Amino acid sequence: MGAKVPLPPSSVGVSQYSNTHDKLAARVAILSYDSNDQSWYSWLESRLEPVGDVLEVGGGTGELWRNIDPSKAKLTLTDFSAAMCDQLRSLKIPGSTIEQCDAASLPFPDASFDLVIANHMLYHLDNPDAALKEFARVLRPGGRLRTALNGREHIKELLALGEAIGRPSQILDSARITAETGPEYLSKHFVDVSAEKFPGEFDVPSPEPVLAYLGSWGDDPMTLDQEKYARGEIQKRIDAEGSFKIKKDMILLSARRA
Repeated sequence: MGAKVPLPPSSVGVSQYSNTHDKLAARVAILSYDSNDQSWYSWLESRLEPVGDVLEVGGGTGELWRNIDPSKAKLTLTDFSAAMCDQLRSLKIPGSTIEQCDAASLPFPDASFDLVIANHMLYHLDNPDAALKEFARVLRPGGRLRTALNGREHIKELLALGEAIGRPSQILDSARITAETGPEYLSKHFVDVSAEKFPGEFDVPSPEPVLAYLGSWGDDPMTLDQEKYARGEIQKRIDAEGSFKIKKDMILLSARRA
């Protein structure tokens, strides 16, 4: 048999996110089982400094703004998905603006923002370089970019379990940018590029959050046989180690427009 050909990243993104925010919510929920004493959002907030005109591209469920204070920012949130934009509007963040748009074709004038945030979304793009060029265009000179990407080791236990039950994640296979290649991409459009790893791992004490994560992959629900097998494997590890441990490889990339 020939090698498996990855789908375009945008095709995976559309199938996962265009009509629902539930799949993303199931993945975001795993963050609550982080072994780090400082939550992802608290750690991130201290590195974002959301002040002035702030643009988030790929705002998703808006979970970031449920956990950090946006009161010092004039906030613009975007997503390609109508379902995600509806979810963002439901948050009713005071003074915020919601726009449905493509990350590689932002409907904003040059030099409009002081900070662009793009967390865990660049790997859904067919041309991440085009999006980064847009981010630089809409930033003012000296403006900052903060973008989180996952490395190749991220959630490898979940990926292995998904493969074992015939429910692989297509996101990593299709990604055209990862934490490993991100700095090179950013350096084409920004200066002062740096990378910082968010330490810790996920310690999940029961099978349900892991099953929900696996269930978020693909267009169809897990079969009863898939769920039974996965539940058994998860419970074995919980019984042996006290929790289902999942490796984390989350990297925050920071840069500045010259």
